[in-house]
Amino acid sequence: MAGDQRGIEVQDQPRAERVPLRAIFRADYPRQPPQVEQALGQQATALVRQVDAACNSVAQLATATEAAFLAHPDAEITTSLPGLSVLSGARVLAEIGDDRERLADARAMKAYAGAAPDTRSSGRSHVVVARTAKNQRLASAGHMWAFAALRTQAPRAHYDRRRTGGERHTAALRNLFNKLLGCLHHCLQRRTPFDPDRAFTAPLELAV
Repeated sequence: MAGDQRGIEVQDQPRAERVPLRAIFRADYPRQPPQVEQALGQQATALVRQVDAACNSVAQLATATEAAFLAHPDAEITTSLPGLSVLSGARVLAEIGDDRERLADARAMKAYAGAAPDTRSSGRSHVVVARTAKNQRLASAGHMWAFAALRTQAPRAHYDRRRTGGERHTAALRNLFNKLLGCLHHCLQRRTPFDPDRAFTAPLELAV
């Protein structure tokens, strides 16, 4: 086995012969003074209550977000795109905004989200790199959006073609986000739901 194994006893006995966890936890071990144990118990109880309160707050916020998003006129169009649920769609729409004049076209939206590559030219040098100036929250949401969209056929085929062409996972996923963001811009501008047959057309094959 790889790694330093000194001081480690490998247990290879059958599972039925191993000591149950309940017996381990109920065994007698060195104890702290009663007052110390009581204080530690109170501290653990307080921490559990804080976690419970945080979970309840998250659940309430999610419920309020869903209600507000579903009342938005762009909700149905946004969630028609593959990979976008109610909460992720609300996050993407919140970062894009509902002012359709703020971003002039799809290229501006892609640049704002960091999905479009940054082309730098100087003399004979021509370099294409990932864009660093972007809305980080939208870029993060877009990464999860594109990853979730891989469960559907057309986005997955697009991603696989990019990977077959030599791109790494991150670059192919960013390209898929770029494609989906353009589709979202088109759908929002024309007030029409997503159509996978028009958005992801099959690549043309050259005649032999």
